[in-house]
Amino acid sequence: MEKQEANKKGAIQPMPKVLVSCRGLDGEDNALVVGYCGNCSYAPPMVMIGIVPTRYSYDMIKKSGCFVVNIVDKRYKETFDFLGKYSKRDCNKLADMKVNLEDGKVVNAPILSDCPVNIECTVVDSIMTGSHEMFIGKVEYVHADSNLVDEEGNIDFTKIAFI
Repeated sequence: MEKQEANKKGAIQPMPKVLVSCRGLDGEDNALVVGYCGNCSYAPPMVMIGIVPTRYSYDMIKKSGCFVVNIVDKRYKETFDFLGKYSKRDCNKLADMKVNLEDGKVVNAPILSDCPVNIECTVVDSIMTGSHEMFIGKVEYVHADSNLVDEEGNIDFTKIAFI
């Protein structure tokens, strides 16, 4: 098979669509689409998310030191698209889409309870990588729909209808 040069931006695909939710020190909640997200350690479990510093949620995460990664499935596509299209600077997007929120069990950030998996994280480090600041989050608690979890507590990701 002949090879040709491809676009460098987003070269590792596909990956699950995620919404990152956060809470400001003033109690304000928000959620945004994050394109850069992945595991970065299994002992201890850690994930990383990349956020452009001009995003509304950036300062909320930077100051609060926590966030929640919410994995999205096809049932949530309309909400995902809306939350990715609009900034909280322009509208109260969580209220506009009637997003169901619950407080995290460990971190002071909301989970999007209609998403099948929610991963509560505490920021342990960050690094600027050009356009994004990569926040490294220690996984504190994982919520998963009960039909996705096996007897050993593992999530069966094949049961999620990803977007």
